[in-house]
Amino acid sequence: MIAGPNRTRGGGLDEAALHARFAVVDVWIFDLDNTLYPAETDLFAQVDVRIRDYVARLLGSTPEEAHRLQKDYYRRYGTTLRGLMIEHGVSPDGFLEYVHDIDHSVVAPDPRLGAAIERLPGRRFIMTNGTRAHAEKVADRLGITRHFEDVFDIVAAELLPKPHRETYDRFLGRAEIDPARAVMFEDLSRNLEVPDALGMATVLVVPGGTEEVVRETWEFDGRDAPHVHWVTDDLARFLERVAP
Repeated sequence: MIAGPNRTRGGGLDEAALHARFAVVDVWIFDLDNTLYPAETDLFAQVDVRIRDYVARLLGSTPEEAHRLQKDYYRRYGTTLRGLMIEHGVSPDGFLEYVHDIDHSVVAPDPRLGAAIERLPGRRFIMTNGTRAHAEKVADRLGITRHFEDVFDIVAAELLPKPHRETYDRFLGRAEIDPARAVMFEDLSRNLEVPDALGMATVLVVPGGTEEVVRETWEFDGRDAPHVHWVTDDLARFLERVAP
């Protein structure tokens, strides 16, 4: 499924508008988790459990209360870590190491995605609220590492996560990117608000098996928001459509 701002009432897509917009794109920016790999892989579910356990041990709370607090901080601060730092003075290093100590083998190689990314003209980046080590492990499992120029992670963002404007500005400045020539791929609508305001094209990647994916209800909000230019549930197919 691919839909965009020029979709018809029947859900069709204005191909001319799609290709006209992407004809000027030469910087391709991808979120990592639930974007470059399918959400139904449930890799991030492992991280989610470890965050809950970390919060429970830190605060001496029940798993249920830890889960509630974890999600509250995630929604209000962009990441649970940011909330723990602000509310409880948590040092980030131990948290990041603990929550990303997971089994990455559940991510399967994706030759079709790799071929589609390789065809994209220009520069390609991963921009994630996770760590570089986590991103590199995922990219290696997918078989796409060599297609990317760099990873901009939560450490490079000085622990200020998306959707904060300062983080996008820091990334764009560091990589010397003209946002008018860039596109951002994300699985969270709220993380596309700033890219849209900066002049980027925006693509929301939605899970194909929503009913099987454990996520917060609010994470599915905003698919029809003005700052979401296109929506797809098949990233490789979308890239195949827009590549020259």
